[in-house]
Amino acid sequence: MTLEVTIREIARDYPLQRARSEYDNWGETAADAQAMEIFRWLIEAKISGAWIEVGNLSAHAAWYGPTQGSKAMNIGITLIEEFRNKGIGSLAQRLLAEELHRQGYVRVEASTDVTNIAEQRALEKAGFLFEGTLRKAQGRADGLHDLQVWSHLS
Repeated sequence: MTLEVTIREIARDYPLQRARSEYDNWGETAADAQAMEIFRWLIEAKISGAWIEVGNLSAHAAWYGPTQGSKAMNIGITLIEEFRNKGIGSLAQRLLAEELHRQGYVRVEASTDVTNIAEQRALEKAGFLFEGTLRKAQGRADGLHDLQVWSHLS
């Protein structure tokens, strides 16, 4: 049986189904981050012949210099618990990387907590390459966390 997954861009205020994850306990959002432009995609999978919302993707710009060629997109994913570990995340992240490459982005990147082994495997299956560790790069409600950085190049 072939797994069918599709993504479609949605508005920032689209009502998302919430999935719980130990990696999403952010705490208070910084005022500067509220103005950040975030793009979102809905992930749908064909389950028992019907298309079902199974999660969402997001992307925001990461600049490595002042030129357009220095602009990368950093992506994130959230899957509803019951749809994890089925290959959906890998397919969805590959689809989003390919879409962003079509839009002209050479570099698509993802970062994940160093302890999030499932996401690391999903990124590898999606064609991302591990680049390194960003020490104490992400602040969440329980403190600072190290992140792995992965890239997908066109």
